[in-house]
Amino acid sequence: MNIITFIEMGHDKGQAKKGGRRVPEKRLFILAALGGGIGGWLGMRVWRHKTKHTSFVIGMPLLVALNSLCVIMVAIYM
Repeated sequence: MNIITFIEMGHDKGQAKKGGRRVPEKRLFILAALGGGIGGWLGMRVWRHKTKHTSFVIGMPLLVALNSLCVIMVAIYM
């Protein structure tokens, strides 16, 4: 999921540069929430994309924390 989210962030950045059809922000957040938080955060950093959007600057690290918490909970209760 991280790879998919990272690629989507790069694709959206490319589309933004050439004025093409963009990836909806909702989709980027859903992908991040479904386990792609690290990919979304890395995509922001590598592609320098969405770094001025407060919702992404705060939201992606929170989703990384949520993803990490879910992994820890699954590991504890398995």
